[in-house]
Formats: sequence, C-alpha cells, structure tokens
Amino acid sequence: MTEKNPDPTHIRLAKRVAEQLNCSRSTAEQFVEGGFVSVDGQVVEAPGARVRPDQTVTVAQDASLLELTPVTLLLHKPAGFEAGLGQPAPGGSAPHRSQASRSQGATPATSLLEIASHLAEDASGIRVLQRHFKQLECFTPLPTEASGLVVYTQDKRIARKLAEDIESLEQECIVEVQGDIAPNGLQRLCHGLSFNGRALPPIKVSWQSETKLRFALKGIRPGQIPAMCDAVGLTVVALKRIRIGRVPLSKVPEGQWRYLQPWEKF
Repeated sequence: MTEKNPDPTHIRLAKRVAEQLNCSRSTAEQFVEGGFVSVDGQVVEAPGARVRPDQTVTVAQDASLLELTPVTLLLHKPAGFEAGLGQPAPGGSAPHRSQASRSQGATPATSLLEIASHLAEDASGIRVLQRHFKQLECFTPLPTEASGLVVYTQDKRIARKLAEDIESLEQECIVEVQGDIAPNGLQRLCHGLSFNGRALPPIKVSWQSETKLRFALKGIRPGQIPAMCDAVGLTVVALKRIRIGRVPLSKVPEGQWRYLQPWEKF
C-alpha cells in the first residue's frame, strides 16, 4: 500500500481515519498503530500506508487510546546474540569494546523480537502489535556467549528502575562448568574470593547437578563468574541467567519472548 510515487488519488491511512472519525491526525495515527484499523478487512498498523478511494477503511468499535500503554518484553536470548552492547553483564568480557569489534560476527538479540517468536502460552493477554517492537531500551545486557533473560522495555518507569537499581537486584544464573573443583572450592565461591583486587561479598552458590552451579548475586561485574570459577579450578562452559530481581525467565523457550505481566515487579 506504500509507494515511492503515490497515485494522487491514494491518501495516507491516518488521514482517511482522521476524516472518517473527525479527529486529529495524531489520534488517527495512534488508532492505526494500536491495531484498531482495517483496510478491506485486513488490519493495517502503518499510519503511512496509502489507500484507494474505493477501499473500505474500518475502525474497530472498541478502539481506545487507553490501551496504547508501553510494554516490557522478556526475551530468552540464545548464546551468539548480542544484547546491551558495552554495558556490564553477568560473566561478560570487557564492556568497552569498539563498535567494530562488537558487531563483528554477532546478531543483535533485538532481531528475535517479532510476532513469530512470541510465546504462544503468554498469559498476559496483550495483543501483539508492531508498535511494541519500537523504542525499546535494554538495561539488562548479557555477553554474546551467554544465554538467558534479557529485558527490553518502552516503559520509562521500568527503564529508570533497572538503570538505577540493577546493582542491588539479585541475579540468578545457572553456570555449566568442567574440571575438578579445588578443596573447599564451593565454600570459597560463596565467600573468600576477590575480583579485580577487591574482596567479594558473600554470594549464594550451590550445585544444581554434577556439572552445573547456581549463582545468586548482586552487583555482578563483567567477567566475574568465569574468574571466580577459574580461581577454584573450574572452567565455565555455558552461562544462563534465569532471574532478575523477582522476575524469572520461567518456561520461555530459547529464542522466544513474553510480555511482563502487570503484577510482576523487579
């Protein structure tokens, strides 16, 4: 419906809606982006789409600007995808790499945020709209080699909460390791190690299986978990973040995402 050299008889969908509803152009654009407008029976979410005079434009009877609230998406990032470039993250490498080295060979995790990868069992009841994938911010980065929970939000309140409180929010990670742990290694992981010349505070560390450790800690620094494991004779094979604050990854499969529900708080 969009053209570089549009037919003068074709007009922008938002303009058509504004004329039909006798409302402002901005209000019409919000109705379109809210998924309330159909052209010949098909929902169109692009205000700039052009329509012909003979096409039927319908605005849903339940159209409301009250539903156009910002959303927060919880993604299960697979290893090999970049999320939150240049920001501190659990188990990450140096956060201040050049843009060229950061982008080489890795796909942005935002490429996974699309309708097709939405969790089918999402209990939020929110209708998926194209506008939900715009103006997203990430304050919960993960290194490319790690997997797990990454948060993308349009909500300024949540963005501010994560930006200001990420140091005090407990993060839970499952870390697959190999090697033989040193004597009293688990106790040392919990308390007694240092990182970058500073003694680490007490940390919750426990075995989940013969090869997997569970870490629950605050104020995590890039590279901290691999360095801790190395100090007790273990090598990190894989790292997966499963919780940030009180919000869990839950049963979201790798590469899929769900909406943060209204009652969930970090």
